Amino acid sequence: MAISKANFNSFNVTPTASKLITFNSSNDGLAADDVGGSLVLISTQTASNSSTISFTSGIDSTYKEYIFKFINIHPASDDVQFTFQSSTNGGSSYGVATTQTSFFAFHNEAGDSTSLGYSTTFDGGGNTTSFLTIADTIGNDNDQSGSGFLHLFDPSNTTFVKHFINTFNEYMADDRSNQRRQGGYINTTSAVNAIQFKMSSGNIDSGVIKLYGVN
Repeated sequence: MAISKANFNSFNVTPTASKLITFNSSNDGLAADDVGGSLVLISTQTASNSSTISFTSGIDSTYKEYIFKFINIHPASDDVQFTFQSSTNGGSSYGVATTQTSFFAFHNEAGDSTSLGYSTTFDGGGNTTSFLTIADTIGNDNDQSGSGFLHLFDPSNTTFVKHFINTFNEYMADDRSNQRRQGGYINTTSAVNAIQFKMSSGNIDSGVIKLYGVN
């Protein structure tokens, strides 16, 4: 049906969290629809020269999506990777076969070096049971760290594999801002109920990891 007129004076397009402006059949022709859910904080863990940080509770069938939020992850050792793996036995062991693809973009402080590409080094293809890289070569100078998110979808589903997406920005050891975006799936139809994080070498000196459920 053709639109004969539009009453622009009556449009109310004030941004609202988790709302999408859509057209409907009312006089204004606009509606606000829900497009996202609220976040529910489940737990918070703070690193203090920690060898690992493990979330062994709170990952269940309550939510269809879980988000791990990383705040200023700082390694004890220089030039190391921040990694994760999953568990189907409540954290008794970590090493579920996982496939991951990895992309990156960086720019150095001097402004003379940039890159955008696909990372074969940190691509976790081939159903690896090793810990997978979230962040590459974080520096351990006093002001160096990394922050980001890991989304885990429907971990308690027993029909499908478990998809995940992560985004992380790190202050690298060679003074570069590096953003890494990765996605993949945990190749199991068993429920995933625990996640562990650690550095590729040395401890997690400091930083905060928050676990949220998405309503």
